Amino acid sequence: MGVDGFIGAVGNTPLIRLQRASEETGCDILGKAEFMNPGGSVKDRAASAIVLDAEHSGALTPGGTVVEGTAGNTGIGLAHVCRARGYRCVIVMPDNQSPEKYRLLEMLGAELHKVPAVPYSNPNQYQKVAQRLAGTLPNAIWSNQFDNTANRAVHARTTGPEIWAQTNGRLDAFVAASGTGGTFAGVAEFLKSRRRAIRCVLADPPGSSLYAYVRSGVLQATGSGSITEGIGIGRITANLAGAPIDDALHIEDADTVRWVYRLLREEGLFLGSTCGINVAAAVRLARELGPGHTIVTILADAGTRYQSKLYNPAFLREMHLPVPAWLG
Repeated sequence: MGVDGFIGAVGNTPLIRLQRASEETGCDILGKAEFMNPGGSVKDRAASAIVLDAEHSGALTPGGTVVEGTAGNTGIGLAHVCRARGYRCVIVMPDNQSPEKYRLLEMLGAELHKVPAVPYSNPNQYQKVAQRLAGTLPNAIWSNQFDNTANRAVHARTTGPEIWAQTNGRLDAFVAASGTGGTFAGVAEFLKSRRRAIRCVLADPPGSSLYAYVRSGVLQATGSGSITEGIGIGRITANLAGAPIDDALHIEDADTVRWVYRLLREEGLFLGSTCGINVAAAVRLARELGPGHTIVTILADAGTRYQSKLYNPAFLREMHLPVPAWLG
């Protein structure tokens, strides 16, 4: 029997054992294949949950408009959901994201507004522009993925239980990067509710303030910026607030890129930069814990959205990042 539309196809993604990473560490390193969602990323879960929640509350009515500020994947998920359910979709994005994401959003029929990439404190930061724009449109909602806790709740309700079932409850740690905080917090909340001893560790890129916050309680950026998109942040969102975080790992872009290409070369998995940082962090955590442990991470999206940057040797060299010899 089939599932019900786009939203019905979201979730229940496989858990992939990463063979080489597991062999090298003596641990089972497992990646939740969120790139296999129908819209191509983990953000399909949040997009679906936010729209369904707004429908249920009456905030979103037939013919309405969904407005969001996003680095790409939530916008893409929302564009799919809006197409499937008959809503207009308006997306505000910073102007430094991969061109592939812009093209895909436009192909899906979203109305795209690109704005300069500025700090969250700036009133013209993309999330704040989206909030103001939603207020000017009739019958519109601002989906507010960073602080709308329908995001976190869907991961506590689906992603966490799926991981628990797929490992038969035999896992020692969960590690992932945070953008909105929804995925990390929701999964960690569920896993801790089943067994407090499961370590929940945040992976954080350069330029983000979460590593210092977890380690010292102070929101302070570590490093100066990252090529990763959609992760790393300078504040505690409503989705991340109160999440059970045992530790944080700071992962440099060079390690992220190395693992992106290792996943392609050794596992046949063509994935985005968040997957690289997540697997790099899982491997580091496995080495800290020692052999015999099971560690789960998130394979957030596919590499097709990053070909002009992450998979472009000229771009990598410009950023002084490692280029695999086999790329030339």
